Amino acid sequence: MIDLPIRHILFPYDFSIQGQRAAEYVAAFAKRFDARVTMLTVVPAGDAPELDLERALSAEFADVNLERVADRGDAARRVAEFAHNRGVDMVMMPTHGLGLFRTLLSGSVTSTVIHDVLCPVWTAAHADSQHAPAIPRRILCAVDASNEGVRLLQHAALFSKRVGATLSVLHVAEPGSDWPSFWSERELQDNIRETAAQAIESMLAAAGVEATTRVVVGGLTERAAEAARADNVDLVIVGRGAIREPFAHLRTHVFGIVEQSPCPVLSV
Repeated sequence: MIDLPIRHILFPYDFSIQGQRAAEYVAAFAKRFDARVTMLTVVPAGDAPELDLERALSAEFADVNLERVADRGDAARRVAEFAHNRGVDMVMMPTHGLGLFRTLLSGSVTSTVIHDVLCPVWTAAHADSQHAPAIPRRILCAVDASNEGVRLLQHAALFSKRVGATLSVLHVAEPGSDWPSFWSERELQDNIRETAAQAIESMLAAAGVEATTRVVVGGLTERAAEAARADNVDLVIVGRGAIREPFAHLRTHVFGIVEQSPCPVLSV
């Protein structure tokens, strides 16, 4: 079983409502994992607004070991560099911030951070309107058929145990396009689901994980969001990595899942 150290959380902050809403989640995670938090504000080059960084979110982080850092330059690069160089175990950031620095919590910055950093990234596209509890109670792990599936399941199971949440597993199988044409649509879908279900059961056994599973056929982004909404889950966990890896389709859809998910997403 893999280890799950979460000792240092990086929280990019732009003084937006979305950032303020995300602070509740960051503080809750920090307390649950006994982690320290770095609140990083990146000012775009050429801008010099007056910031009261020392008092920002003081109430939200009253009981948290918090360091406040201001930097200047390209937001995505600064966040990724900080995560690499300062021993960050998790990045937590909303998207689409409308605060002082729109370049910090933008979709493009978040997608770049998800792609570039090595540690898990928690994010929410609608942090100002989502009502999932700060500490999730129901977690959905969306897994593909890549070689990283076993590790992702282990991570999801360990994370769920650490926060006291139930875990369910979803596999979205892409519709086959090269199957014999004499197969009926129903036979085709049933065969795809059966093959995928066997693969998921094998991965669960290899990971040593017990969880309820579901296999559906269709588009990854839409089906993952639909399942999260139907099951009223509080967090979706997905895998990411080298998008060129064979069959790692889920990894190319991470930001799409973030955009459509009714709850926060943790990409590993």
